[in-house]
Amino acid sequence: MSVLVVIPVRYASTRYPGKPLVALKGVGGEAKTLIRRSWDAAMGAKGVDRVVVATDDVRIAEHATGFGAEVVMTAEACANGTERCADAIARLGVSPEIVVNLQGDAPLTPHWFVENLVDGLRADPNADLATPVLRCDGRTLNALLADRKAGRVGGTTAVFGGGRDALYFSKEVIPFTAAVYGDDEETPVFHHVGLYAYRPDALRAYVDWPVGPLERLEGLEQLRFVENGKRVLCVEVEGKGRAFWELNNPEDVPRIEAMLSEMGQA
Repeated sequence: MSVLVVIPVRYASTRYPGKPLVALKGVGGEAKTLIRRSWDAAMGAKGVDRVVVATDDVRIAEHATGFGAEVVMTAEACANGTERCADAIARLGVSPEIVVNLQGDAPLTPHWFVENLVDGLRADPNADLATPVLRCDGRTLNALLADRKAGRVGGTTAVFGGGRDALYFSKEVIPFTAAVYGDDEETPVFHHVGLYAYRPDALRAYVDWPVGPLERLEGLEQLRFVENGKRVLCVEVEGKGRAFWELNNPEDVPRIEAMLSEMGQA
């Protein structure tokens, strides 16, 4: 096996309990659950050998099995998606070349995000993992700023060096810019997409490291790699006119449904 996609899903989200089973309407009013749409996104990527849903919740497992997904039951103690991916490959007894973590709250993930990420990791043998970043236009940046002003935790932003190695990830909007941007204007802010491609050794090592202060403060699992000196490669991806947003809060439902309609996605 070369590329395994794991979709880690839990029911008891602190900010939005039960969100994997929230129905999202597409074109024509057809409703599909968040986890179903995330599964469809993973299945649409080329070069993927296997896709599994990793969960500790029977409700999610039964629903996912019902629409044809392969499910692996993981430990309730998994603190985040990365730990759940590590538990999943241990339980499956596999060691693929690359493990992709497509988080179950990202139903708008384009297939080329997964493909570009895998290609980027293969092209840089010294990177321990890779994650996509998407340059914000003014519309996306203003949406992120509006969320923070309203006290909501929305998307995550990333900063990286000249070699594309990650320097930091934050739920705040970084880097700071005082400029005002038009909706279609490029900005210096990069939206971090909740998607990862790991080398199995890095994934296995992750679960043995303690939670560091930055991960604890930000609540961002990828910071554990940064705090332990691992190379996190930021792969810039292109939206190609596709909207991208994660489901983090109930307020995101109509936003994502509008995006699904705009894309003509059922």
